[in-house]
Parts: sequence; C-alpha cells; structure tokens
Amino acid sequence: MGTSTKAEVNDEKSSTSPKEVPRERGETALASNGNVIDDGLQRGLKNRHLQMIAFGGVVGASIWYGTGSAIAYSGPVGALICFLIIGVDVFFVMQSLGEMATLFPIQGAFIELAGRFVDPALAFALGVNYWYAWVTNIANDYNNISLIMGLWTDAVPSYAWIVIFWVGFQGTSLLGIVVYGEMEFWLACWKLICVVGGFLVAILVNTGAVGGEYIGFRYWRDPGAIANGINGFGKTFVLAAVYYSGTEMLALTAAESRNPKRDLPRAIRQTFWRILVIFLGLVFFAGIIVPYNDSSLLTATSKSAQSPWTIALVNAGWAGGGNLVNVVMITAQLSSVNSAIYVASRSLVALAVNGRAPAFFARTTRNGVPANAIIFSNVLGLLALLNIAATPGKVFSYLISISGAATFIAWAFIGVTHLRLRRAWVVQGHSLDELPYRAFLYPYGAWFVVLLNLFLVFISGYEVFVGGFAAVDFVFSYIVIAIFTFLYFGWKLVKKTKVVQLAEADLVMGRRDYLIPTEEDGGSGKPRIPWYIVIKRVIFS
Repeated sequence: MGTSTKAEVNDEKSSTSPKEVPRERGETALASNGNVIDDGLQRGLKNRHLQMIAFGGVVGASIWYGTGSAIAYSGPVGALICFLIIGVDVFFVMQSLGEMATLFPIQGAFIELAGRFVDPALAFALGVNYWYAWVTNIANDYNNISLIMGLWTDAVPSYAWIVIFWVGFQGTSLLGIVVYGEMEFWLACWKLICVVGGFLVAILVNTGAVGGEYIGFRYWRDPGAIANGINGFGKTFVLAAVYYSGTEMLALTAAESRNPKRDLPRAIRQTFWRILVIFLGLVFFAGIIVPYNDSSLLTATSKSAQSPWTIALVNAGWAGGGNLVNVVMITAQLSSVNSAIYVASRSLVALAVNGRAPAFFARTTRNGVPANAIIFSNVLGLLALLNIAATPGKVFSYLISISGAATFIAWAFIGVTHLRLRRAWVVQGHSLDELPYRAFLYPYGAWFVVLLNLFLVFISGYEVFVGGFAAVDFVFSYIVIAIFTFLYFGWKLVKKTKVVQLAEADLVMGRRDYLIPTEEDGGSGKPRIPWYIVIKRVIFS
C-alpha cells in the first residue's frame, strides 16, 4: 500500500542549504541523486550501510576497556555469562523489531508503534526515555575520549578534549544521511579489522608468543572465575545492556533505508551474530590475558584506566603497546559518537513529528537533515563535562547506570508493543502470511523480552543496597524508573489518552510497499541521475 502523495525532484544544489522546511505526514519527493525523501528524511541507506551502522554504533572505543570493567565486576566467567544472557535477550528484541519495522518502516520505529498499538502516553514516555538514553551515550562517548586522550598526556584537561571533539562531531553529524552511511560503513570495517587484530594479539600474549610466558587459564583459577557474587552480576548486566544497546537502532534506520522490506531482515540477522561473536570474543580474551583484580582496570574509583590489551602488552614487555591500543580506541570512537548523535536526534524528531516534543525539532534541511534535533542532542552530550567535578571513572559509572536502565525499559516495551501489534493484526482479519518478516518463536520470544528486561531494570541497582546505602548511587540507578513512570502518567493525565483498542488500531499508515515512483504509479519514471552519482554507485554499491 503505497502512501506516496507527491513526487518532486529537489535541486541538488539546494541540498546544502541551511534553510529548514517543514514536513507533511506521508509526503514523499525525489532528490536529484535518485533517493526518496520520505516525511522529510532522505532514504539513502543501502543494505551494506544498515549492516555496518549498528555494528559501528555498538562497538565503540569504550568496549576495549569496558570489557575490563566487566571482568573486574564479575570475573571472567561471570562476565561471559552476563554478556551471553543479554545477547539472547537482544536476539529476541531484534526478532520483534524485525517484524514491526519491516511492516512499518517509519520514523521513530517502535516509539511511534507503541503509541499506535498500546497507548499514546507510552509512546511519549518511551520516546523520551530512549532519547535521553542516547544522550547519555553521547556524553559517555565524550567521557571515554577524555579517558583515552588522558593516557597520552595530562597536559590538556579532560574538558578541553571533550569540547574539541564535540565541535568536530557536530560538523560531521550535519553532513547528511548518505555521507553518514558511507562514513559508518568504512569506519565499521576498520573496527572489524581491529577486533580481529585484538583477538590475535590476545592469543599471542596468552600462549607466550608475545612476552614468552604461557598464561592459559591461570587467571580463571587465581584470582578466580567469578567475582563479587550477585552484586557483580548486577553491574555487569547493566554494562552488557549498554554495549548491546544500539543493535535496535536498525529499526530507526528503516525510515531512511532505500528498501527496508528487503534489507532490514538481512541486516538484523547478520548484524546480531557479528555483535554477539565480537562481544563474547572480547570478554573471553580479556579474561584470559589479565586477572580481574588488576588495579589498572576501569572501575568507578578510577581516575584513569587502561584496556586489558594495554595491560597485557605492558606486562608482556612491550611498554609502548598502550599507544597502539589507544590509536585503535580513538579511531573506533569516530563512528560511535556519530551513531549516538544519529539515534538521539532521530528519536527526538519522531517525538516532534507526532506532537510529543516541540515542532521545532521536526524541521529538516532540504536534504533531509534534522539539524535542530542533532544540535540540541549533541549539546546535551556535554554532560560529560561532569568529569570536571568527579573522576572520569565515576562519571562512566553514573552514565552507564542511566543508559543501562533506560535500555532495559526500551527493550521491555518493544516486546509489549510487538505482542499488541501481532494481536491487532490477527483481530483485524489479516493473515500471518502477509507479514514481510515473522519473528522467531513468537510469542515466547516476545514474552521473554518483556519479563527479563523488567526483572533486570529492577536488579540493576542492587549494589547500592550492599555494603552500606549510597544515596547518590541509588538515584542514578533508579531515577530512570521514576522519570519513566512520571512521563507516562503525566502525559496520560494531561492528554487524557486511552489504551488503544486492538480492533481499531491503525494498520495502514506508514506501510511502504513501494518508495521509488514509477510510470505505473503516477510518477515520471526514474529521474536523470548525474554522471558522478552513477560512478559513485558503481564503486560503493
């Protein structure tokens, strides 16, 4: 069911104009590069972009020392268990998203669908929750940059590094979806090479090929395989959720995908397995090259921190090994910040388009860039400057707590929304064969997502009750639940929203059975594409 109402060819030169233009719901147009501009956003992402964007956004610089935090909190085997459980959780989250986003490849994805199939108040609360989860990810990325650069020199204060990189990322995030997709593709390819290199380095260090000393599984015996009991598991579950968060951003990219029905399921399948193998691999290798009680690993008390790979290389006799790891981490950071800004801004746009945030944030430039939402989200990323008053390690811990809890809430309600959508589909007489993608093990997978994530959000702050109550830690661990509850009931009270009746749920708006107008559907065929665009497509397709 196509929803195209207008097919205009925009002037290529105007795509760089800073002038903002409002969007009309369901409106489509054609840019001169052949891409559809749908509801104000340009559908310029190809299949390879979708596959690598989620990978690039998830595997950031912090994973290189964040794995050290995981083994420091719960030991090498404990960390593996936590990352495996959250990996299974994410698998079923992505199954739910795959079914919803291929059927409705719309702005806001599960945020908008929560309002359509559950309650408009839930869409508001969930959208704000997901937006500030990614704002904290932006801040955490800037904090990570200060940690990385601090390993090279302490002559430059941490806030200076944050401001310098903030300016750079503000510029790159405004270049448009096509440039962003290409940047993410190539940077993610570089990250993949670095991860494989990290696996190889760990093997060489562990076997004694580098350093001359065989380690094997010595650190699993001394100091041990599991640390800190349930307290450690609680912290590592949150950490794992933060690192896996971003996999679900594929649902948001559906609104800027050229062919979401074809490309999104493929990207979901391939991206999930890549991320699972990479995370489990990094945690496993980190646990066999350093002991979990090494004082250089990143914890809440750290003023600076080192990656397990840096520690292992230095212990093996290569004093300059940390410089190599730092180069890997800082280059990895180049795409993860851009991805965080992308998701935060698109979440804010979705809220604004549906009247749940100021309309100012729904406006885009002529080439489909939501500049207002991008700038505002990135400005709030300067929360990383909190590390002026607290140590970067403590700021890392606070931001992880907020982002982790917000992620658990988002995943839980993705499951709820999927259950409601499927029931509405059946109640209104549709066949399951009409679905372009069907979730594996439905409804058990969706219920698993709901129950597990609600459980995890409540135990994520368990450590604040152990060994003496800490009020500040309690606030950062559970404030997300309080805010979400306030947003939901506040919006429900003010707007007098009601739970959506399944028989009346909208199963039409937002479905895109075709996107490129042809002569058959009233368009004028494919537009004349400039020669340089043709050459670029030959090279990068």
